Amino acid sequence: MTKTRLVQILRTRKVSVVLVVIAIAALAVLVGFARSSNPAQAAPPVLEVGVVHVEQKNVPIYSEWIGTTEGMVNAELKAQVTGYLLRQDYKEGSFVKQGQLLFEIDPRPFQAALDQANGQVAQYQGQLEQAKSQITQAEAQLAQAQSQLLQAQARLAQTQANQVKTELDVKKYQPLAEQKAVTQQDLDNALQANTAAKAAVDAEKAGVEAARAQLAHASAQIGVARAGVATAKGQVENAQAAAKTAALNLSFTRIVSPINGIAGMAQAQVGDLVSTTSNPLTTVSTLDPIKVYFTLSEQDYLRYTKPFLSSAEQNGNLEQLELELVLSDGTTYPEKGRFYFADRQVDPKTGAIRMAGVFPNPNNGLRPGQYGRVRAVTSTQENALMVPQRAVSELQGTYQVAVVDPDNKVSLRTVKVGERSGSMWVITEGLNAGETVVAEGTMKVRAGMTVKPVAYVASNN
Repeated sequence: MTKTRLVQILRTRKVSVVLVVIAIAALAVLVGFARSSNPAQAAPPVLEVGVVHVEQKNVPIYSEWIGTTEGMVNAELKAQVTGYLLRQDYKEGSFVKQGQLLFEIDPRPFQAALDQANGQVAQYQGQLEQAKSQITQAEAQLAQAQSQLLQAQARLAQTQANQVKTELDVKKYQPLAEQKAVTQQDLDNALQANTAAKAAVDAEKAGVEAARAQLAHASAQIGVARAGVATAKGQVENAQAAAKTAALNLSFTRIVSPINGIAGMAQAQVGDLVSTTSNPLTTVSTLDPIKVYFTLSEQDYLRYTKPFLSSAEQNGNLEQLELELVLSDGTTYPEKGRFYFADRQVDPKTGAIRMAGVFPNPNNGLRPGQYGRVRAVTSTQENALMVPQRAVSELQGTYQVAVVDPDNKVSLRTVKVGERSGSMWVITEGLNAGETVVAEGTMKVRAGMTVKPVAYVASNN
């Protein structure tokens, strides 16, 4: 490269550098002029924050417990006889009425057993009627034997009377015959008549004994007939019991709902062999009202009931609780509930006692097995200092509130928090009634910052 060419290049670069320096200087002059002519834009704008005043009032304190919904009555329908499922006669998940047919087991074997049992009943009833007719016959024979005995006894009495007369005649004629007052023939006739009378008495006695034997026989026949009737009655009763059992088994082939409620899914299909050891076919639950189970710690339970331990009100304040149910999506169930019962014992494993509340469920919208939070006002804190929950910041277990003084300057103050009540938080230490705190914009403020306070309006959402 020649010396002349090098000089030209250096001159060109010097001109470019000079132009850049002139441009930068001009831009600096323009910026300075703009700042001097517009001083209001030079300072940063004041931060606008939403503020509220610390409110002092009596506050209801809520307690919450995890709850699970359950039907008031949950009827598990199981097969009570063994057979093949013939049909399902309801829509799963639908409302069913008491007595409505849900399932049917093949009834033919049970109908045959009932017919056989009814046949045996008829057979034994025929035998009973026959045994009763035998009693009638035996009673007739007994009456006849009694009549014959009476007749024989009457004849015996008459012959005995005749024998007494003939014996008196003999005693009368014997001294007369010795005195020759009567003939020997008269005495012999008297002796013969007496002998014949004695024979007649013996014959009649034999007849009485025979009549008595017939009477005893007739009585024995009645005993036999009555035993036959008793046996026949026992057989009839056994047959009738078997028939009732067969009829009951036949009725068990129709599985009906015992209550009005919602029927669950069918756990067996048509054609399945079901028996008394099978799983439940389905479950029917009454859902209006619906129960909600929740648990209280033993300490909470004692706190509510201890003042009433010696009172007739065993559950104390629990009876007066008005319950709310917060559903799993965060919405509050519109119907209020009431306390229903407390379990008989505290679980020794968890130290908690199971409770139940009852909520109206007119449209059956709540179903068993849903989870939620049961909430109730359990106490009232008087003269509590309240701020919105969003006004409180938490950092590593420490709670802070941004306080705005009368000069609109911010100071960060550590506070102690108590119970929550809705969207508000009870402050136990660190604030005074009437002070102004930041409720919106808390993440933007810093200690010593000057802010522009505006009234905070809580969102309805």
